[in-house]
This record gives sequence, structure tokens and C-alpha cells, in this order.
Amino acid sequence: MTKVYTTQDLITILEHERQACLTGQRLSLSAKPSGNPLIDRFLKSEGVQKFTAYQDFKATIHHYQRQHEVSGIVWREIVIHGKSLRFPEVDSHLIALPSDVEILKAAKSSILKFWHEVTSAMDFYLSVNHGKDYRAIAPADVSRIAYRTEWANLYKWEKSDFLEILLQLGWGNPEEAAYKRGWPTSGSEYIHAVKPGHRPIC
Repeated sequence: MTKVYTTQDLITILEHERQACLTGQRLSLSAKPSGNPLIDRFLKSEGVQKFTAYQDFKATIHHYQRQHEVSGIVWREIVIHGKSLRFPEVDSHLIALPSDVEILKAAKSSILKFWHEVTSAMDFYLSVNHGKDYRAIAPADVSRIAYRTEWANLYKWEKSDFLEILLQLGWGNPEEAAYKRGWPTSGSEYIHAVKPGHRPIC
């Protein structure tokens, strides 16, 4: 019986392949310039070949995931103010199977509960203009956005005197939800929580 690779196996394989592509051990010789003279002037053909080789390999891994139903989910733990939460997210190099999206949807309420607990005394900002700017919002606005979305994700940036907690509220395919790549069927709203008087930095 043929071994089916696990999620962690695929992550490791992709990381090794990415390193091989970056160091020029893998090139896609069929990769063509973009056709945009401005971009082609700055991108060397070898750089395009390295990038294309990795993208081609990643597409093969995604096909393997679908064919063998290998989940793209990894479990993360986040600790804020001494409270911890373990929650699922899709690895940034893998895709979400339909069953993975159901796991993400099921985790949304516990992520939101944790978010409300650890951000109760913080200011909220909604990311606007593709993440180039922020708009102050109220807790009720967060609830309205959360109601319209399907799943959630959390990130934090912390230094001795600074804490920023980012809540990603998404819908559709997670791999297409960032930065409105799959808009409107997939997308995300990003809400930043910071200490009073501070502005988001990420």
C-alpha cells in the first residue's frame, strides 16, 4: 500500500522545495517574461524561473491534497494576558479542503470569545484601503462584521510596551481570502486591537 503523506509531510516537502528553488537548484525553463516591460526590466529571467518552478510544484502539492484528502490545517496556540487558545488555521502554503473550512467555521465562536476576553480594554481599528490605512471602530462594529463572516484567525505582535492583536474575519477559501485576491467569493476583514492611545503598526 502506498504511503499517503501527512499535512506535516507536505509542509516539510514544500519548504525543502522552496529552498531548492531559491538557491537555483530548480528552474522552470518554460517560464516566460510577464510581457510587461516595466516588470521584466526589474525581474531577471532566472528569478522568474525560480518563482515559477516553486509555483508549479506547489500546484502539484495542492492537487495531491485534493486527490488524497490531506488536510491543510495546522493547529496554533496563542497566549495573551496569560490566557491561551488553541485554534486551527490553514498553512500558508497549502489549501483548505471543504472539510477544513468546516473545521474553521466550527472554531469561529471560540476565537471570537477569546478575542473579546483579551481585548476588552483596547481600541479597535478596521483595516481599510487594502491594509494601507485604519479606521477607528466600536465593539458593536466588530460584532456586525463577525456576524457576516464564516471563520476567524488571530495574530499578535508584542513588545515590552506594545501589544497589537489582529483578528481576521474571513469567508470563502482561506488561501484566496487574504488581500481580496478571490473577491467577492472569498475575502477578509482585518480588525486591529491596540492599547488605548496607540495606533496599529502591522
